[in-house]
Amino acid sequence: MNDGIFYWDVDPVIFWITDSFPLKYYGLFFVTGLMLAYYIVKRIYKKENIPVENLDKLLIYIVIGTVVGARLGHVLFYDPSYYFSHPLEIFLPITEVNGSYKFIGFQGLASHGGAIGVLISIIWYSKKYKTKLFWILDRVAIGTPITGAFIRLGNFMNSEIYGKPTNGNWGVVFQRDDLIPRHPTQLYEAISYILIFIFLTTTYNRAKSKEFRGTLFGIFLILLFLARFIIEFFKENQVNFEDELTLNMGQILSIPFILAGIIILILQRKPSHNSI
Repeated sequence: MNDGIFYWDVDPVIFWITDSFPLKYYGLFFVTGLMLAYYIVKRIYKKENIPVENLDKLLIYIVIGTVVGARLGHVLFYDPSYYFSHPLEIFLPITEVNGSYKFIGFQGLASHGGAIGVLISIIWYSKKYKTKLFWILDRVAIGTPITGAFIRLGNFMNSEIYGKPTNGNWGVVFQRDDLIPRHPTQLYEAISYILIFIFLTTTYNRAKSKEFRGTLFGIFLILLFLARFIIEFFKENQVNFEDELTLNMGQILSIPFILAGIIILILQRKPSHNSI
């Protein structure tokens, strides 16, 4: 620590399970975030006397949707030309080096892709098990920000997805990349998501009727992706082509989610005897 500058130089690898397979903070935080979200939603299920077995089935759908969606989101949104010429690297944690492949773990997961993947998996689940879609989305929305917060903490441990220079005598220096004090945007997002979780939990607990009909989900979309949109102004672009854009890819992809949240809140105000 020097004045308002914090120096960060943590090894992303906790330890090596084998010579070629590391246990990283990012993966540990990712799984921890998912498990905490599961525990939070599980308490809601028990409170409303819904069989927990239903949630266990839903968890499988959400995990698959999260990982597949996040990976495909990174491939399609940020670097399609590279991955289309290296198709094996889309779903395998390897990279080609001098004609041979090396294990590196997955180096790209896009949160917007993960959000789309989760939504698709929940829609699929609701149709298969004949459960009201918004009932599920309202409750999953409460726990999801915790997962997002832990993922961003994982990014912080990896010294990645950091912010622009603060141009002052404060900030975080990610020593593994450079010696420039930067905005710790990973922490900005993590704190924002925790606050959103607190707000949604409080709203749920104070509501006399638990028939939200998509209200919580709509609020979740607006708050989370609005926070993401604003924080992106302080974040370094992830890929070079974003330098030529007025808004970066993260902001462009956040806009449809914000609009969807607004539309849901408007529609839910209309009288309806049957919610989706």
